Amino acid sequence: MIFLLVGSGGREHALAWKLAQSPLTERLVIAPGNPGMAPLGDLRDIKATDVEGLVALAREIQADLVVVGPEAALEAGLADRLAQYDIPCFGASKRAARLETSKAFTKQFCDRHEIPTAGYGVYETAAEARQALSVFKPPYVIKADGLAAGKGVVISPDARDAGHEIDAMLGGRFGQAGARVVIEEFMEGEEASLFALSDGTRSVLFGGAQDHKRAFDGDHGPNTGGMGTYSPAPVFTPELVEAAEARIIRPTIAGMAAEGTPYRGVLYAGLMATDQGPRLVEFNARFGDPECQVLMMRLKSDLAPYLLACAQGDLGRLPPPEFHADTVICVVMAAKGYPDSPLSGSIIRGAEQDFGPDVQVFHAGTARDKGGRLTAAGGRVLNVCARGADVTQARERAYGAIRKIDWPGGFYRSDIGWRALERDETA
Repeated sequence: MIFLLVGSGGREHALAWKLAQSPLTERLVIAPGNPGMAPLGDLRDIKATDVEGLVALAREIQADLVVVGPEAALEAGLADRLAQYDIPCFGASKRAARLETSKAFTKQFCDRHEIPTAGYGVYETAAEARQALSVFKPPYVIKADGLAAGKGVVISPDARDAGHEIDAMLGGRFGQAGARVVIEEFMEGEEASLFALSDGTRSVLFGGAQDHKRAFDGDHGPNTGGMGTYSPAPVFTPELVEAAEARIIRPTIAGMAAEGTPYRGVLYAGLMATDQGPRLVEFNARFGDPECQVLMMRLKSDLAPYLLACAQGDLGRLPPPEFHADTVICVVMAAKGYPDSPLSGSIIRGAEQDFGPDVQVFHAGTARDKGGRLTAAGGRVLNVCARGADVTQARERAYGAIRKIDWPGGFYRSDIGWRALERDETA
């Protein structure tokens, strides 16, 4: 088969790494890709939001399946345009992707289908939003309605801070993505991410992970797109997963189909494990980043047949995917200044050495300078992932690899996996 993979980050590098291992893969073309993906396939310099360019490329190479990594390509309508040429696509349509691209849409969808989530309000003016703060109790959860690269959520400790955040969002901090804000009740509990694949009518669970959103150790600092993750997540007890599938995943797939927008692709459900059971924090219409990296390293099954089955609407013909029992941890190395003003161009040495069979370094935001040296070209730059018999061994291997990478222009959290370790210590 000929695959076209769309995207350029660590998530896409992990997908390319896994697809390249498939016996079904005859050719892998990646657009636009990054230096880390170059050994895995043919790179084409076409942006993920260049819908017409990507459609032309898919037709040129006679792609059997287009695999969409980033949400921006879904919002741009890539899956819809490919469908006009009968090119199979693993990725949601623009309307179905509203589960991620509009938080207001998702909240209203949850209301219609009785999916448990936080109480909320949707506001288009700062005056309305500020007035609504009296309805909610602090801390206040304030979200930009649209896509904001994982940075459109703030938790304000008091009404004064919340008012500043409301003004900033509705004042243009996130552009059109912040034209509306959603204010939610604060949910107590432990947050983690559950994944499912869907072909429009059927769904199958695809593992879980626990992310670390804050920039610095101890969950301090600004919100980011994710500074590290691990899988499996101990918070996902069999009972919690069963409840989440029954109350959140299946009703969502059924509800989208009933509303005429069947959901095909991967559904990322950010969940809060509360005393009342799992409640939805948010949906994403693509693999999480960096959650995808740990899932791909744990996945025992061949990835390709599952992606193709989702696109073709026949997921029911496959057995549930199998995962290794090992723990995999991912530590994000980010450029100094991230998430606000990451510094680009710093030289990275040692990231492309052989760290052994239990460590993989996925490139998330890298480039080559004129001399061929690896440089930072984004906020989150490298994803250092390692497997182990448990979270302790996986952590040791990941941080051991990081110590061999010479990059003064980067930083990382030193406490990825702390929740799992804390559980082990209190067990």
